Amino acid sequence: MIAAIEAGAAPILRLRDVHASYGAIRALHGVTLDVPQGSVVALLGANGAGKSTTLRVISGMLPPTRGVVEYDGAEVREAPPSSLVRRGIVHVPEGRQIFGEFSVEENLRLGSFTRPRGETRPAMDEVYADFPILYERRRQRAATLSGGEQQMLAIGRALLAKPRLLLLDEPSLGLAPLIVQEIHGIIHMLNRERGVTILLVEQSASIALDVAHYAYVLETGRVAVFGTGAELRDNEDVRRSYLGY
Repeated sequence: MIAAIEAGAAPILRLRDVHASYGAIRALHGVTLDVPQGSVVALLGANGAGKSTTLRVISGMLPPTRGVVEYDGAEVREAPPSSLVRRGIVHVPEGRQIFGEFSVEENLRLGSFTRPRGETRPAMDEVYADFPILYERRRQRAATLSGGEQQMLAIGRALLAKPRLLLLDEPSLGLAPLIVQEIHGIIHMLNRERGVTILLVEQSASIALDVAHYAYVLETGRVAVFGTGAELRDNEDVRRSYLGY
């Protein structure tokens, strides 16, 4: 461990001793973490460390076998995913999971199901202002977008669900370095200008630590190290032992 997260903003999300399994395969072995309101928290580690599983537990897609999942002061470990979306937990999964045969605008509309009808158009206009390329491509089939444009579409669709806590799983996966920088600039903007709390899973630790206030490193389903983004970025032993750079 590096250091405990300092007292400050109250956590919007708390996990305590969370265990989870896929059938007989145990994936999480007692994960404990806090995500302070208004922060960006990075979840790092090697493939198979449990990062994506942790997000699935939080969003209700994989019920934990044990432990506490507390969101906005309430226990939510048994809440269905649709209920959690309505309460503000929105998950952008690895691989983007857009609907390729639908247009860009149709994909965005699918994200607005929790909004009153009168709010949809202004919210879509706001997404188009954030992502002008999506406005240009709004009538285009989503499958024809570039990888970076598809990731912007996945994030834009999530924003239409009015997230208070945005779970981003590998948003830079398979993208060119310049596009990765652009995506992480978007994450910074959403947090700083829109006040969205973000839990970010990333393979690219160096980039994630540049935008994260705090970070946790998972190793075989357990938290191995945690601290501020700066502490982990500047600690040579942590970088060599856990982050691979």
